[in-house]
Amino acid sequence: MKNVSFDVRAGLKIDLVGSSGCGKSTVFSLLQGFYPPTGGSIFIDGININEYDLHHLRKTFGVVSQEPTLFNESIS
Repeated sequence: MKNVSFDVRAGLKIDLVGSSGCGKSTVFSLLQGFYPPTGGSIFIDGININEYDLHHLRKTFGVVSQEPTLFNESIS
């Protein structure tokens, strides 16, 4: 991934969607602090992600996996 940047207003819920292998899981892993970015920085509410308590940070995010067994039909 290169040049990924987005802002989310407080109180909103967002979805990251895309084809397999495009980086959705990587974005969430970075946001939840499972590994550090190799370049750039991650800020939440203007605070570097490294300053957050990881347990609290990970409780903040909800992730729905795209496993094929999750749905028996098309999501539409």
